[in-house]
Amino acid sequence: MSLERMAPAQIQAQIQARAADAGEIHTVEMHTGGEPVRIVTAGYPAIPGRNILEKRRHARDHLDQYRRRLMFEPRGHYDMYGVLPVEPDHPDADMAVLFIHNEGYSTMCGHATIALGRYALDQGLIKPGPDGRAKLNLQCPCGLVEVTVIADGPYRGRVSFVSVPAFAFALDKTVEVQGYGEVTLDIGYGGAFYAILPAAQFGLDVRGSRTRDLVAAASAVTEAVKAQIPLDHPDDADLAFLYGTILTDGGDGKHTPSANVCVFAAAEVDRSPTGSGVTARLALMAARREIAEGEWRQFESVTGAVFDGRIAAHLKTGRFQAIRAEVAGHAYYTGRAIFTCEDGDPLKDGFLLK
Repeated sequence: MSLERMAPAQIQAQIQARAADAGEIHTVEMHTGGEPVRIVTAGYPAIPGRNILEKRRHARDHLDQYRRRLMFEPRGHYDMYGVLPVEPDHPDADMAVLFIHNEGYSTMCGHATIALGRYALDQGLIKPGPDGRAKLNLQCPCGLVEVTVIADGPYRGRVSFVSVPAFAFALDKTVEVQGYGEVTLDIGYGGAFYAILPAAQFGLDVRGSRTRDLVAAASAVTEAVKAQIPLDHPDDADLAFLYGTILTDGGDGKHTPSANVCVFAAAEVDRSPTGSGVTARLALMAARREIAEGEWRQFESVTGAVFDGRIAAHLKTGRFQAIRAEVAGHAYYTGRAIFTCEDGDPLKDGFLLK
């Protein structure tokens, strides 16, 4: 039977089998605000587990060489980011994914979620309704995220998602940061935990300072918070870790976009405004009653890309007063790739130069 006469599921099964037999990994390449999204489409080993957090642990503990091959040089680079589709276990999920980067496996990624919304529409995994909008229920390690893709009209290509419950974990906490002294910061959860504070506390400017100086300050904050502030999450202990630090311009995004830079994982710099970071920032604004429900704010990245964000709902999760945030942006295709791995290659599992 030719591929042209097969159903999409049969075609994908054939591609998967051929890629596995050839030792290949196939990907679709995208970016959101300049931040890469490498979506694996074939060739990755099956990832077992009763639920998505078990799958995340299995991939981390037993299949990590494949992450390194795709994220590290010579196939990737220090700031590469990727997506591994897996079998969903949530009854309402249309699709489930794991997120990968230079350090490991994140629990949420907004820029990748925006790219996945467009990808799912273009692959026919979801269909637009009469209003020109297509809906995707995406299962992430942090929970179910509701994605909307505008397929027609003047806003065609815009993708938004409604987050899992997000909350302010701590406000105005003081930590001792090596090389900088005492700084005051907030900790917000938007699918992942972030320390958030103005860059001005370090004499830096998000738009004007050298990236290396911003990274150094943010990385020092991350290490200080990890050492001095224990985190917990009401749903699962696997979610209770600090993903990174976001330095802001101190603005609120109401009249002009508020610039921020997110430094996450092993000092990886997000080129996008960071969807889960925007969610965490909105949760902090809500805790301080600085924003009304439904009011849109704008957040800008180091590339000048802008995400829109608003509070979609208030709720409670565990002991925390929480929100659901809606975050919107655009993603674009950059290509496709087939990656191979030769047995005699001493660098087949990748390397990083810091």
